[in-house]
Amino acid sequence: MNDLSNYRKSYEKSELLETSIPEDPINLFNKWFHETEDFEGSKAAGVEVNAMTVSTYGLDGFPKSRVVLLKKFSEEGFVFYTNYNSEKGKAILEHPKVCLSFFWHAMERQVIIKGIASKVSAQVSDNYFDSRPDGSKLGAMVSNQSEVIPSRAFLESALESLESAFEGKEIPRPEHWGGFIVTPVEVEFWQGRPNRLHDRIRYSIQDDFNWKVERMAP
Repeated sequence: MNDLSNYRKSYEKSELLETSIPEDPINLFNKWFHETEDFEGSKAAGVEVNAMTVSTYGLDGFPKSRVVLLKKFSEEGFVFYTNYNSEKGKAILEHPKVCLSFFWHAMERQVIIKGIASKVSAQVSDNYFDSRPDGSKLGAMVSNQSEVIPSRAFLESALESLESAFEGKEIPRPEHWGGFIVTPVEVEFWQGRPNRLHDRIRYSIQDDFNWKVERMAP
């Protein structure tokens, strides 16, 4: 057994106090996102600030988490794209309550978002798909995501066939590929602090659509 009990770090970069936070969690998320993006340590390490973990309740009864890329966020929610026929897509369509999490180690911060996922409109998915490089478009078409395939060569051969078929042509978005928007019902912000007395602030949506703000024990 690998003993990791001596792995320790003191978190001392910042603080999260009720006196300096906005009423709306999206405003605080926006502030933290861009502070992380602008932090020199993040740039040097090539950090993808928009990388997030999406956790779902699978059709097999097991929870599952995986990293995807956030593509848009606003007061309406958090948007990412995937294959609707994938394991992830099917799980979300069956059980739309999901969790998103961001860990920005350069800033010693974490954000956990509970929300309800739903498909974005076909037009929104079309607009994003059209903005992608041709290679990514063909990749979305050729991959039956989450299905078992015989080999890497099988996938590459299928891609070559599509490259020939669509050479010089417009590449349409497959109907099974598109976006989800996660409408938040709870957003928790975690700021690392010394002695493991971390700051945790939770925003919970209320029946009147205002946010309740609470401090949680670390």
